Amino acid sequence: MAHLIGRLFGRRYVSAFLFLSATMYTASSVTHYSVPEEMEEGSIVANLATDLGLDVKTLKGRKMRVDGVGRKKYLDINQDTGELLISERIDREVLCPSKTTTYCFLKIEATIENPIRMFNIEVEITDINDNAPHFRRGTMHLDISESSPVGERFSLNNAADPDVGTNSVKDYYLSASEHFALEIQTGRDGSKFADLILIRALDREKQAIHNLILTAVDGGVPTRTGTASILVRVLDVNDNAPSFDKDEYILDVMENSPIGSLVVKLNATDLDESSNSAIVYSYSLYTSERTQQVFNLNPENGEIRVKEMINYEDFKHYEMEIIASDMGPNSLSGQCKLSIQVTDMNDNHPEISIKSFQSPIKENMALDTVIAVVSVSDKDSGDNGVVDLHIPDNMPFTLRESSDNYYELVVSEPLDREKVPEYDITFTVTDRGSPPLSDNETMTLELLDVNDNVPQFPQSFYTIRVMENNAPGALLSSLTAFDPDLHENQYLVYFILEKEIANTSMSMLFSINPENGNLYALKTFDYEIENEFLFHIEARDSGSPPLSSNVTVHIIIVDQNDNAPVIVSPWRAQGSVVEETIPRSTDKGSLVAKVIALDTDSVHNSRITYQFLQVTDATLFSLDQYNGEIRTMRMFSYRDPRHQRLVVVAKDNGEPALSATVTIKLSTLETAVNKAYSDMTEVPLEYDIFSDLNLYLVIGLGSVSFLLLITILVTIVLKCQKPKPSKAAPPCRNSVLSERNSTIADSTLVSNDAYWYSMFLAETRKGKMVVRQPVPKGSRYIVSSIPRGTGLTDTSDSAASTLQYPK
Repeated sequence: MAHLIGRLFGRRYVSAFLFLSATMYTASSVTHYSVPEEMEEGSIVANLATDLGLDVKTLKGRKMRVDGVGRKKYLDINQDTGELLISERIDREVLCPSKTTTYCFLKIEATIENPIRMFNIEVEITDINDNAPHFRRGTMHLDISESSPVGERFSLNNAADPDVGTNSVKDYYLSASEHFALEIQTGRDGSKFADLILIRALDREKQAIHNLILTAVDGGVPTRTGTASILVRVLDVNDNAPSFDKDEYILDVMENSPIGSLVVKLNATDLDESSNSAIVYSYSLYTSERTQQVFNLNPENGEIRVKEMINYEDFKHYEMEIIASDMGPNSLSGQCKLSIQVTDMNDNHPEISIKSFQSPIKENMALDTVIAVVSVSDKDSGDNGVVDLHIPDNMPFTLRESSDNYYELVVSEPLDREKVPEYDITFTVTDRGSPPLSDNETMTLELLDVNDNVPQFPQSFYTIRVMENNAPGALLSSLTAFDPDLHENQYLVYFILEKEIANTSMSMLFSINPENGNLYALKTFDYEIENEFLFHIEARDSGSPPLSSNVTVHIIIVDQNDNAPVIVSPWRAQGSVVEETIPRSTDKGSLVAKVIALDTDSVHNSRITYQFLQVTDATLFSLDQYNGEIRTMRMFSYRDPRHQRLVVVAKDNGEPALSATVTIKLSTLETAVNKAYSDMTEVPLEYDIFSDLNLYLVIGLGSVSFLLLITILVTIVLKCQKPKPSKAAPPCRNSVLSERNSTIADSTLVSNDAYWYSMFLAETRKGKMVVRQPVPKGSRYIVSSIPRGTGLTDTSDSAASTLQYPK
């Protein structure tokens, strides 16, 4: 019924119902159990059904249950067995945090229906030792005066342990200490606390800090402990008097010591700290007034300095007593004695006198030459009057003693004004006193220059590149030499050493400014005539006798693209059209003509490429841009015109490019003619070469060869008229000559251009042209033709027509 009321009206109505029904049910006695805390969940407390006399089989039907405590349900009942179980971990310190009593009870009610009965159950939670003692602060700081009496007590923070009874704090232990011990006290509530007892007098000067470890131990099994550090700082009292390093000091002081010079720095120490260790120095009453007048005592740092000039002849000995007092509340003091002995000093400086000194001198002065005579003296006696004279090291001079206290300065090493123009010679005289005294005298020795250095160029070889077609008078370079000598020995004049090239003196080609070495060109150079010059330039100073040096100058003329290509094949008179005939039955790829052009410029500028400028039918002919071969691209058709006009342009590789053109008028022959032409082409080559076109070419080339031969003969005659042989002018770079009545393809080409250095093959309609490998530089190059039937390896002189050009 109570369960039904609870479901209808809530828990608070159930309590009221049970209270009103108390008289209707016999009140049961309280069932008491005892369990330790921290039991595992599911642990069995007791068989509640058996203890209450209930039938286990009816528990589930009667809905037996137990109530929770607040939001926790620590216990529950197994309706199958009637056992009271631990359903949630029980922490006694959480359930009963108060330590006013050692008992902790968990009161619950068990309810069963049909009929409703309630049972009061009281479960005592016993304590286990599951907590270790701990201190609220891990480190405790204590300040104790070193004057504290033995037996004085100092309170310490006690440890706390949530456990109760024997599991709480039982005892304290202190780490080993000579000065402190523990005394354990028990409070009214049974708690334990400890006091620190001073068992031996403290001395801060021996040990200023004491580190102790306090350990709290509980009474559980096994025992648990907690620790805390105790840091004891010993406070200072003024119990130590200042003390000096020595009780008596014996000192020496030189006479004439500078005023303010330090005699001694006394050092007194006080083992106390703060104001108890601050020290003040003072004279005692036993120190004479004269002593206090001569010496000054610094009260703060203990320095004793010279106050007045000390004279050995007045007082040879001083005594004083110094007191060091601390600044503690009860001032303590210490004292020491000083005995000061005055030492006679070397107070007369040696003297030096320059009797003779020669300056300036020439840098080529002979060794062992006397430059100066010096005398030295000292008014002191004994070791204080013995003097030594010396000059700085690493100088080309030495001192030589000539007589008592007289020295000569002589040259010991060769002099060089260019390295060291003058010397500051310091004569230093030092006596043998203690401390030694010295004096010095500095003289400046100047060296006069002699012409002992030749002019020097920065480089031993100059390479100068000059673009051809230069303007006359153009500055080529500045060749400046350097001479480390002075004055007239340094003034340089520049010359071009005479050398003739092709009956021409270098002074006619180049000019040099004699004052600054600027090199100028006197004429315009042509790369195709002369491409380099080699000569020497001399730089001469104005000394007596003059010195000179020379440098080699290599002038390289740089080529410009100033020569247009010249078409040498097919040959034609200037402005005329070349006429060629071919059969209309010519196959595809057949060679129609070959254009050859030459360029007298350098390798880079003379590289020729070919292309069509005009062509009647662009689909009929092709032109190789590198070798100039014109070939058919297809066979002729009946629609193609009989006459074809081809304009070929040959361009060099210069910047800007120059070019030449040739016009070829090509006529085609019909079949009958073609047959005759074919029969004619089968005639051996030696008969075929005398065609009309080749005849014109041979006549033209013969004329050119004749003019060239006349030029060579005139040059040889002029050369023979010179008294000295000279180098002949180099041949024309590209000369085309012929000794046979044939086309240019069958003639010989002579060239010294590097463009023809490698072998190439040029095939024409009637033969093959081979350029033979050149001989070494300075020799001729031979271009020869070989008939079509001759193999490429057949390059004998008998198979080729050759025209050789002299060196």
